[in-house]
Amino acid sequence: MDNCTLITKPAFNLVGISYCGPYSTFPDEAIRLQTEFLARKHELNVEMKSSLLYSPYFGNEVFATYWACFEVAHMESIPKGMVQFIIPERTYAMVTCTNKRIGEGYEQLTSWMNEQKLLKRENAVSLEIFYMDEHLEEEPVDLLIPILEQ
Repeated sequence: MDNCTLITKPAFNLVGISYCGPYSTFPDEAIRLQTEFLARKHELNVEMKSSLLYSPYFGNEVFATYWACFEVAHMESIPKGMVQFIIPERTYAMVTCTNKRIGEGYEQLTSWMNEQKLLKRENAVSLEIFYMDEHLEEEPVDLLIPILEQ
């Protein structure tokens, strides 16, 4: 668990699209959503701060809301069907894995959080941050779970 750590991420502005549905539809719907959003990337190119794909999500025991977003400067005009919002500054437990091993990454991060006696901040969004590289079959992904600050 050497690659688990705590980070504080300053507030940042995102623009993207979302999917809300039962957990049974994941990860297929998450992949479909990201593919759909990436096909619309050109609509944000001027405003994008990086090529990182942010996927904030929030769920309960039955369903989840999952986003595909890019970080942008505040936009006055948002492309049709997209939403703009700010993720506030938070402290996160983080692990880096790959897009092919996300399940293992979450298992590792959850175990580390338990060892460190860290509690998830239930009312905050978690994040998956994808380092998009069309030349790689397995892309790096940061998994971030917001924690209660003690």
